[in-house]
Amino acid sequence: MSHTPHELLEEFPDKHDMMQALKAENTHFSKLYDEYHVVNRAIHRAETNVEPTDDLNMAEMRKQRMALKDEIAGILAA
Repeated sequence: MSHTPHELLEEFPDKHDMMQALKAENTHFSKLYDEYHVVNRAIHRAETNVEPTDDLNMAEMRKQRMALKDEIAGILAA
């Protein structure tokens, strides 16, 4: 299996412990974290033509991933 880019632990390498604690303590963060990974992996599958998609769907998935990442970054910064 190939490496999936944009994983949260790569995006926020200094926040690993905080993310693990938040996943255990904060249900909202846990849902965001899980949803981010679902969307990110769907994008990776589309980019590698495992599950091809059209440009509009790809753009929407990327927007969703960015919105999730922004919300996660906001929680981590708080």
